[in-house]
Amino acid sequence: MTAWAAMLKGINVGGNSKLPMAELREICEELRYRQVKTLLASGNVTFHTDGSAAEIVEELEEALAAHRLRTKVLLRTREELEAAVKANPFPDAAEAHPNHLLILFHREPFPEALLDKLAAVYDGPERLKAVGCDLYIDYPEDIGHSKLHQATAKLKFPAVSTGRNWNTIAKLIAQLG
Repeated sequence: MTAWAAMLKGINVGGNSKLPMAELREICEELRYRQVKTLLASGNVTFHTDGSAAEIVEELEEALAAHRLRTKVLLRTREELEAAVKANPFPDAAEAHPNHLLILFHREPFPEALLDKLAAVYDGPERLKAVGCDLYIDYPEDIGHSKLHQATAKLKFPAVSTGRNWNTIAKLIAQLG
């Protein structure tokens, strides 16, 4: 049995896609996942189950849709999350402002050519680096007022992704044991 962290896209953000974490736990328990625990109110859940990542994502997305919530699920094992932490290209940001260092998790390797295109149209203070399926973003100033999101939307960055800050990633790893 494998321990997984599932991160749901866009849950309880800005009044959209509301899902109480107790309901998320129930959905996972109905799927017979074991040791189900949620983290924060933003769609993070850890559990143990058998099956491939693709099978679990499909099963969980279908179960969420049956509860009238259509969202994407990004799945990582503890080892994958630990590898993402080790690959961090911005260790200074993790130290100085961990709540402003995000990893956007994707299902497929991030197309690095998009970062070159972004540099041509956006000159904000953020630093971005793709490593495999993860996109690291250091927001040295303020996430809420950053114009980065508008620029990435114009360039059609991959839509199937969800971000978590450094503190949340550390908590997910700890929760996975």
